[in-house]
Parts: sequence; structure tokens; C-alpha cells
Amino acid sequence: MPRTLRLAMIGGSEGAFIGAIHRAAAALDGHWRLVAGAFSSDPDRNRRSGEALEIAPERRYSSLEALLAAEAALPAAERVDAVAIVTPNHLHAPMAIAALDAGFHVFCEKPMALDLNEARSIAEAQARSGRQFALAFTYSGYPLVEEARVRIARGDFGKIRLVQVEYSQGWLSRPIDREGNKQAEWRTDPARAGLGGCLGDIGTHAFHLAEHVSGLQVRDLCADLTTHVPGRRLDDDVSVLLRLEGGARGTLKASQVAAGDENGLKLRIHGELGGLEWSQMEPNSLVLRWLDRPTEIVRAAGPGLAETTLSLLRTPSGHPEGYIEAFANLYRAFAMRISDSAGTDLDSAFPSVDAGLRTMAFVESVIANSASDKKWTTLAPA
Repeated sequence: MPRTLRLAMIGGSEGAFIGAIHRAAAALDGHWRLVAGAFSSDPDRNRRSGEALEIAPERRYSSLEALLAAEAALPAAERVDAVAIVTPNHLHAPMAIAALDAGFHVFCEKPMALDLNEARSIAEAQARSGRQFALAFTYSGYPLVEEARVRIARGDFGKIRLVQVEYSQGWLSRPIDREGNKQAEWRTDPARAGLGGCLGDIGTHAFHLAEHVSGLQVRDLCADLTTHVPGRRLDDDVSVLLRLEGGARGTLKASQVAAGDENGLKLRIHGELGGLEWSQMEPNSLVLRWLDRPTEIVRAAGPGLAETTLSLLRTPSGHPEGYIEAFANLYRAFAMRISDSAGTDLDSAFPSVDAGLRTMAFVESVIANSASDKKWTTLAPA
């Protein structure tokens, strides 16, 4: 890396889970330094957050608009290189577009926007600005997710037939969105979360992971959205049948009312010759199953891994790496792309505008299909 890049953050004030994760991930490899931010619309919370993060007083801004104006006026050697957006979903599009148009790179939380039209507006802003846009589909940053992708792409399992992905949580089993839980409150509010509840929050992760690892795009889908908790305004349970290119078939199950489940993201893919299985809660193991030989377990930093997998690892075998390290791989790839580092092949860990458009098209297609009597809905290219 030619230099440490400068980062500003929008949102992520004291007590915000995802803001702290972004900051830890960005700092892990030394490629980023947080130097500015507008952390909260509440002045006292914004001040306290800036102080706790040791941000210089003159770079603790009251709003995104103030941040963009002041930073753009600084000499190139001082202004921030990128803006991380870690706000609720309804602010993603206006903030991302403003930052891109002001000449800054953007790292944005998912989902990309409230709907596909907003996502397209972000894509247009990214294209006209020439800046980079990264999206926080964290699970693509896990080393053994990359290993699974590589093995499928090189044909180890033959033609892919089955793609099964599940993301199961239980934290919304009770109506905590009406009991003062702020994280639950905005995620179940259509005005702030967007068209989908569970669908937009974790269903998009599952969809992105399935397409990313299998290398196949979903062509058609048949969906059922359910809201189990009375009075909740958005879905909390999702079931989707998938038809993928090349004749493969799949299922996607996402739920936030599976009482007792923690963060159960699991992926299984099968071809003519065998298949693989990966679980986010056991991320350092990749299970390979075969028709004609014993089951294998591939371990992080163990023998036989692809070069791109090895580039995502930081510790020797037996030293577990997890969520923050996977997140950091996205920030590292983002930094290397901005710095135009030669010889770096980290695209697979760098979800961009295309991933955002695909997932928003998926959300809209699932909602349309579930609300209609039509059995199958075509997922058109975004």
C-alpha cells in the first residue's frame, strides 16, 4: 500500500453495533485511519462519539452535508478518501449519491437502498463520479467462502445442480420492535428499512452468498413472505424456490423468528460429482462430500488452499478468524482498488454496485411474487 487512506463515517455513534464493527474492520490491516465523521444527528451524542474516537474537534461534523463541504475544501493530502455509510437503510441512497458526486469513494452498509430505483440512482452516481463503491456483504470476505467459490469455478464438482442457502435468526421472535429496541424498531419500519424486513436485512445476504459462490444467477423464483409477530409491518420469515441458470435448482430460507437461533447462515451446493457445505458459525471449516471417496474437511490456513484464499488469511492454522476479519477483507480490497495496487486479485471479496443491484432486484421480485397468484417470477438483470 502506498499510504494509509483516510476514512470518514456517517452514523455509527456510541452504542451502534455495526459502526463499531466497521471501525474495527477498517483499522485491522492498517490500510485505513478514521479521521472525520458525522456520527449522530443528536449533537451531544455526536460530540461524545467524536471525543471517544479521538476525532479532531474541527472534523466532528454535524451532518453529511457539512462533512462533504469541509472535506472537499481541504488540500488533497488532508481530505478523506472515502465515506463509510452505516446509517439505517433510508439514508443510504441520498448519502451515497451526495458523497460520490462530491468526489469521495463510498463504503455502504447493505441493503444498498430502499428499492431498485434508488439502487440504480446510486449506480448512475458511481458511474459519473468514477469513484469506487463497496457494499458490506460481509460473508464474501470469509476465506473458506472464497475457497468454495474457487473450487466450484474450476469444476471440482461438475455441473452444479443444487444450491441451498439458509439464514436463521431468532432475535425478532418477540415484538421487541415495539418495546424500545432501536435496532429492531427501524428494521421493521418500512419508511426506514425499505420494502423488505427479514428479506432485506438477511435475505439479501443469503441471496448474494448463493450467487457469489455458485457462480450462477437466479433466473426465476417462487416466494412466500410471512409476518409471524402480530402487528409487525414487514416480513420476518422468507421462503423462496429458485431456478438458476444452467438448470440448477435452489432454495433460500431466511427467518428472524426462529426462536433460539443465533446467526445461522449455512450454504450447501451440489454438483454431479459431489458438493460442499459451509456454516458461518463454524467458518474455518469447509466440508467436501463426494460420490466415490470419503468426506473431506478443508481448514482455514491448512494445506491445499487456492492463492486467493490464502490472500484473505492472517494467522496460521488453528488460530480462528471470524466476522471482523472477514469484514476487514472487504475494507482491504476496497483500499487496494482505490490505491490501484498492482497484482492484487481481491475482486471476489469486494461486493460492488452490481451486487447491490442484483440483491435489490431480488427483493422486489420476491415481494411481487409472494403478493401474486403467479407461481414463478423472472428475476430480470438489474
